[in-house]
Amino acid sequence: MTAEQPSAPHDTVAGPAVAIRLLVLDIDGTVSNSRHEIEETTVMAVGRIRAAGIRVMLATGRRYRDVLPVAARLGVEGPLVTASGALVKQPPDHATHYRAAFDPGALSTVLDRIVARGHEPILYTDSFADGFDFHCRRLPERAAGDGPAGVAEYLARNRHLARLDPGLGSAPPAGVFAGFTMGSREAMLELERELEIACPGQLSLHVIRSPRYRDWMFEIAPGGVTKWSGVLAIATAAGIAPEAVCAVGDDVNDLPMIRHAGFGVAMGNATAEVRAAADRVVAGHDSGGIVELAELILAGRTESRH
Repeated sequence: MTAEQPSAPHDTVAGPAVAIRLLVLDIDGTVSNSRHEIEETTVMAVGRIRAAGIRVMLATGRRYRDVLPVAARLGVEGPLVTASGALVKQPPDHATHYRAAFDPGALSTVLDRIVARGHEPILYTDSFADGFDFHCRRLPERAAGDGPAGVAEYLARNRHLARLDPGLGSAPPAGVFAGFTMGSREAMLELERELEIACPGQLSLHVIRSPRYRDWMFEIAPGGVTKWSGVLAIATAAGIAPEAVCAVGDDVNDLPMIRHAGFGVAMGNATAEVRAAADRVVAGHDSGGIVELAELILAGRTESRH
């Protein structure tokens, strides 16, 4: 998530070429502002879109459990694309639509490289019903705040959702669908390059700036898994073509859905790469970007009916 940037040349695109049937929204840096709040104006804008008969979906890097209050706040129903596409679940019964799976050799390599570089791996399993979300090797003794950064800070805030597994580095649990580690941007980019070489085509990798933690997050999923892969599966099942999808985001893990959706939109606070890839750049998450988006989509829908 970056500071709001000037509009990109893509702003000359007035709106979607066809009527939008599915709107896909990222959460952090998109529907939530820089204070991690979802403003009432955003709720109202999403409500207007839903009232017009347009389906709204959330696609995020967050854990499933962490998405539920956001979906409730926005009145979003239906499957939630979480963990950057690696897990798709459906409230209210929490049924799993899709769970990614690593090649065992690739996951072993990932863990070996993370541990060898002195970082801590966090692995996700589909364990919502069991009351925890991820596995880790150790828990920090100090609380977050002025204490540790990186994974230790994450664990200090989320230790109640952890399953402690000291042997995680050599014997990962069954059913791992994604994971991450944290560190400086330079260290995470170096680890990303190393794993791309070690496991060509077997992994989907992103280095992003977490809006809630001080270090950078290196997201790791099986090859081919992206937010777009999760969105496309749900859209196809609903009979919605890619050209009738609008996808909105701000960071590199949003790029596949922004590039492949019929109408890709970047927030004004998005990274330069995301803004360059988008068909349209709207205002930032602190400046009414979702309200502007609603006007674009609803205006296009009205025009398509005349």
